[in-house]
Amino acid sequence: MKIFTTVLVFLALALIVFNITLLDFQHPFQGDSAVAFIGIAASFCAVLILLIFRMSKKIEEKMNDKL
Repeated sequence: MKIFTTVLVFLALALIVFNITLLDFQHPFQGDSAVAFIGIAASFCAVLILLIFRMSKKIEEKMNDKL
């Protein structure tokens, strides 16, 4: 599961970088730039969710070790 979440985090980070390249800084909320902002926000949320999931699995493992 650790490898799977790591791969997904890297894919989400790659999507963030890709969407940053699509931004038009002259007109940031028109056309493809709006889609790029949405993609960046969605990828950022995905990274946060995956990191929270990984931390919860570590906590679960520590709790099982104490029992």
